[in-house]
Amino acid sequence: MDPTESKQEYQKYVDKKSPNSPIGKNIFNAFWTGGLICSIGQIIMNICKERGFDQTTSGTIVSIILIAIAAILTGLNIFNKIGKFCGAGSLVPITGFANSIVSPAMEYKSEGYVMGVGGKMFTVAGPVLVFGICSAIIVGLLYLIFNTQAVTLV
Repeated sequence: MDPTESKQEYQKYVDKKSPNSPIGKNIFNAFWTGGLICSIGQIIMNICKERGFDQTTSGTIVSIILIAIAAILTGLNIFNKIGKFCGAGSLVPITGFANSIVSPAMEYKSEGYVMGVGGKMFTVAGPVLVFGICSAIIVGLLYLIFNTQAVTLV
């Protein structure tokens, strides 16, 4: 039997068995969920500003609250249900990051707090942290180099 024929037969089999995903519905759910999370963050930001906090402090408070909410919902297994229904919309960077840290910690808690929770907590988020920190260093150095040259030329 020709290998290309078997690949084609297998692809037909996979296409037949694979369910079609409702792309329009998924896009809509992701859009309104992400918008809702961002709106909640904006409401918290407005409340903080009303209370007299500056922009930076308000942003920090919003981040802390959204991370705490996502971590608690992940621990209660509610965030995963939201993610199944709403898809990528629930992975707005700050809530998705909290979920990516808490999920492995919850999964490996039976192995103990040090080797389980502590060791596995950053299996998903670790590479994001490494590349984020490295990117920040590179951008900072480039900014320093080009900003210094612009200042010395003036």
